[in-house]
Amino acid sequence: MKSVRLEIEGMSCQMCVRHVRSALQDLPGVAVQDVEVGSARLDADPQHVSEQQILEAVREAGYEAHVATG
Repeated sequence: MKSVRLEIEGMSCQMCVRHVRSALQDLPGVAVQDVEVGSARLDADPQHVSEQQILEAVREAGYEAHVATG
């Protein structure tokens, strides 16, 4: 498993948090650790899901995301 931290734009409330959490939980090989307004932490199995697929799932939920560095 690989730890991934996302910075997410466009989130403003707990409904947004639930929307993003649901989108991430639907991905195979993803274990969501935490989602809050503006960010998410998760563990991803690279054999089942790519970072690009994770970012696309967030986009499909209606938000822009990128992998946080550092």
